[in-house]
Amino acid sequence: MGVPKRKASKQRGRQRRAANTKLETPELVACQQCHALIAPHHLCPECGQYKGREVIAAK
Repeated sequence: MGVPKRKASKQRGRQRRAANTKLETPELVACQQCHALIAPHHLCPECGQYKGREVIAAK
């Protein structure tokens, strides 16, 4: 069985894990009301609607 000769440092393990993660741009969807691009499952900042209901007053 392969056994490490020395303890691997925290930095080495973290560097190895960080190489696999890639930042991706968030998917955007069109608002049902005003067709502005918004993040899914979020309130529309343009018209103040969420799932067809007015949550906050429009600007």
